[in-house]
Amino acid sequence: MLHDKLNFQLAWNRLLAIVEEQAQTLIRTAFSTTVREAGDLSAGVFDTRGRMLAQAVTGTPGHVNAMAASVGKFLQKYPVARLKEGDVLLTNDPWDGTGHLNDFTVVTPVFRNSQCIALFAATSHIADVGGLGFGPDARQVFEEGLLVPIDYLFREGQLNETLMSIIKANVRDPVAAEGDLYSLSSCNDTGANRLNLMMDELDLVTLETIGEQIIQTSAAAMQAEISKVPAGIYRNAMRIDGYNAPLDLSVEVTITDSQVKVDFAGSSPVQQYGINVPLTYTQAYASFGVRCVIGGDIPNNYGSLSAVYVIAPEGSVLNAPRPAAVSARHTVGQMLPDVVLGALSKTIPERAPVEGASCLYLPVLMGGEGTCEGASGTSFVINPFYTGGTGARPDKDGLSCTAFPSGVKNTPVEINEVTAPVIMWRKEYATDSGGAGEYTGGLGQVMEFAHANQEPMVISKMFERVQHPARGQSGGMAGGRGWVSLSTGTELGGMGRDIVPQGQRVIIQTPGGGGKGAPHDRSKEKVLADLKSGFISRNAAINIYNMSTDEIDSEHGYSK
Repeated sequence: MLHDKLNFQLAWNRLLAIVEEQAQTLIRTAFSTTVREAGDLSAGVFDTRGRMLAQAVTGTPGHVNAMAASVGKFLQKYPVARLKEGDVLLTNDPWDGTGHLNDFTVVTPVFRNSQCIALFAATSHIADVGGLGFGPDARQVFEEGLLVPIDYLFREGQLNETLMSIIKANVRDPVAAEGDLYSLSSCNDTGANRLNLMMDELDLVTLETIGEQIIQTSAAAMQAEISKVPAGIYRNAMRIDGYNAPLDLSVEVTITDSQVKVDFAGSSPVQQYGINVPLTYTQAYASFGVRCVIGGDIPNNYGSLSAVYVIAPEGSVLNAPRPAAVSARHTVGQMLPDVVLGALSKTIPERAPVEGASCLYLPVLMGGEGTCEGASGTSFVINPFYTGGTGARPDKDGLSCTAFPSGVKNTPVEINEVTAPVIMWRKEYATDSGGAGEYTGGLGQVMEFAHANQEPMVISKMFERVQHPARGQSGGMAGGRGWVSLSTGTELGGMGRDIVPQGQRVIIQTPGGGGKGAPHDRSKEKVLADLKSGFISRNAAINIYNMSTDEIDSEHGYSK
């Protein structure tokens, strides 16, 4: 028995190391900066029934949890019995993958002694897939780019050259697209090689016994954690901007002894523009919201995920049917953890954070010949990632410029300037953008940039929290709203495509997180430290935190 337990623990630890190496291989070999710099990816190992056993820590929940469901769809079309050594499958179908066309999922079977013993899967965000480009303006998925159904990328080691040529002919950056698909295949190969090496060292023939033990152990642990939460029904609702009219996201969370059911009945219907969310992406982020405060220490796999059941009415914005436009599904989908956490805060307030910026700010910048009137030179398209502030935590301030719930990183200024003719003139914390409170929300940031040659360019925007900022809690104040404007002072809408005229700059501010507790309960020492750091203004210190001018000037030497 001791030997069995030891082997199980060794195998489990090795699996975690293998999938992390898989993810790091993807990062090192990726062409798109969204993967290489921001970490917008997922990687994991699955049993032959399509059940996820382990995932890499590196990655984003929208990819990981959606990919966890998508591998089963691959096997429905291509059962394990049909797969052969050297086969590699792929898709970017939003309803079979991770929710929009820019995400390609690649699945590779692993063979040992001529038998398929496991599958590795990886997903990454490819910068361009043709069509209108990454943005919310399409009316149907057909306009958003090239959709590749589940099919072979490699068949017994031979590249599907016809498919690759079609992909390259339909995107604005064919070199990056091709390179990213090879990188996805390579990272799965790394996982397969390391898995076979592990099985040699541990003298394993299959993964079936260990895989079943992983799933059962995780499921039992998750059910035990759920049983500690008071059973009941907890509701919450959130209003967000939408494309050109507000959206309502409603949730009912039902907790029993062994399951958490999340039901989004009452949410807004499917929209005319590309902010709709396929159910897989809704399930991915809603289950992540639950896992943030219930069973967060339990490994994320089929066993633990099966204890969270997520549904949304078909035809709603959170269960958009084919062929709805879904390119910017993250603008709505990444709000769902906050919606779920708001419901759970009514039963476990000591664990749940306040609302934050949630949605990433992902401007798509395009320029060069043919992109807009007056543009010239070599065409380019980049998709930098920017983050806002998280909401206040139960007993701590929120985190500034931090991606929650996606977990990706801000794209470095230097990378944007190297990969495109764009100059970043300013990047700094947005003063007063964190919601005031005993515990403050995290700050957003301000970026100012322009075409390096002062030429016109296109900006496609998918920004939330412009009209409806993150709400505070328990007397805390709302976070600062996001906005985007030209250097002339003209404010642009949060959604849609605009032209940046010749010689003008774009200024973007990401939203801040909501605060918790009354501002007058924040200690004077913290208020003065915030003021000194530039997190809050002198005006906020006086009028919101009730600091006197004498306290400010005498203790920190500020001039009046």
